[in-house]
Amino acid sequence: MKSLIVFLCLVMSCMVANAAKTFVYCSEASPKIFNPQLGTDGPTFNASSRPIYNRLLEFKAGTTEVIPSLAESWTVNDKGTLYTFKLRKNVKFHTTTFFKPTRSFNADDVLFSFDRMRLKEHPYHKVNGGLYQYFDGMNMGALLKNIKKLDDYTISFELTKPEAPFLANLAMDFASILSKEYGDFLAKKNQKDKIDLEPVGTGPFIFKKYVKDNVIRYTANKEYFLGAPNLDNLIFSITPDANVRFQKLKAGECHFIAEPSPADIPKIESDKKFKVESADGLNVGYLAFNTRKKPFDNVLVRQAINLALNRDAYIEAIYLGKAKKAKNPIPPTMWSYNKNVKAYEYNPEKAKKLLAQAGYKNGFSAELWTLPVSRPYNPNGKRMGEMMQADLAKIGIKIKLVTYKWAEYLKRAANGEHTLLQLGWTGDNGDPDNFLNTLLGCDAVENGSNFAKWCDKKFQYHIEQAKIVTQLDQRIKHYMKAQEIFKNQAPWVTLAHSTVFKAMSKKVKGYKASPFGAESFYGVVLE
Repeated sequence: MKSLIVFLCLVMSCMVANAAKTFVYCSEASPKIFNPQLGTDGPTFNASSRPIYNRLLEFKAGTTEVIPSLAESWTVNDKGTLYTFKLRKNVKFHTTTFFKPTRSFNADDVLFSFDRMRLKEHPYHKVNGGLYQYFDGMNMGALLKNIKKLDDYTISFELTKPEAPFLANLAMDFASILSKEYGDFLAKKNQKDKIDLEPVGTGPFIFKKYVKDNVIRYTANKEYFLGAPNLDNLIFSITPDANVRFQKLKAGECHFIAEPSPADIPKIESDKKFKVESADGLNVGYLAFNTRKKPFDNVLVRQAINLALNRDAYIEAIYLGKAKKAKNPIPPTMWSYNKNVKAYEYNPEKAKKLLAQAGYKNGFSAELWTLPVSRPYNPNGKRMGEMMQADLAKIGIKIKLVTYKWAEYLKRAANGEHTLLQLGWTGDNGDPDNFLNTLLGCDAVENGSNFAKWCDKKFQYHIEQAKIVTQLDQRIKHYMKAQEIFKNQAPWVTLAHSTVFKAMSKKVKGYKASPFGAESFYGVVLE
């Protein structure tokens, strides 16, 4: 009997130990897809690029420093137009229930991944829609003159012109490396679409299963080239409601929750079982005007709405004071932030005069799309929409509030179906180009993330010059001028730069918050 009890205790201990290595993350939304080349949003990147894939270069955990990853080293020619990368050897792709690789990572995979995005004749270019918003919005197709395999572990990128943020761009999510062998395998089976739905990468976790809008399951990649994760299993429990995420954290159903509501922060901090980390976010929340649609093609209307919205009230009610009022499209923690730009005041009477001057003395009607998920830059889109609706009614603008599920919201916005759109951005690489060019550049209007559909030649000139010059002081001058033009032309209402909070169990050790808001659980330990 004593032996049986000892045996049962050992079994239970093993079960507890195993359970302790399963990490549950309560995420705020479903991923759009499992290929970051086709994504633009945090939930997609968190579910795909961070656990599943690697890039040639990475950002050192918790910093904006670019470090080697699948590329061990690189050289750049004197003109700044030729980058040659030496690739890491013996990096294995994931073995899954649906694919077993026969070779390690090499230059063919780099070519396959970038050629898919840049070459229209590539067999995978149009698979699953073929909309590469980062790649196209940053005009990477025009920048990349040629990508050449020099040998199995050496590859070169030839640029048409110098590009100051190029290395940082290669560390971004869209530059993740896929398996060419897996692509060839699926092509033979006439199942190309599965490459983005049943992913195979080189990252720390292996994709196992996705139950749409419910749960994503991963297992540890024991052969990961940087060392096996400390966790055996990773689970994303998709929980759109911030209050429900908080309840799951309290009940022990999650170890870590995405985007806790500002109202819940004091409650979490007061509980000894949990901890909260905070930092100034590299983000901006905004209301975009579709400048291709009347009346928002009129700068006076855009300026009037800037004057009509009481952003101080939003920061108190929505962010509970845990945000800074935004006046520029880049956050104040970023270099080249223009402190001298004058913010729009809250002045409904002046707003009415501008509307009248624009020919809308009696106002007009419009739709305003409210953010369907809580994000750091906007924790409660519906509530903010209601407050905006009330503010705009005071100057004669009748607003109908509309929303969609997250993936549909992004898809429709990319198609330009909106008139007024709540959105925001968390930086990807620490460079102002990632905000000013990616969100507001002319190349990002059709296929990128310029949801204002705004193309200004003077603004474009300055952001283009800032990429070509290498001297930091010259780059700063161009970006500061671009911010002045942006403020005058007002393609957005800049709302807030929020403080970012991370709430988790005190059992979670080793977590390092990313300045880009991305969630990586490689390196996390559960006590």
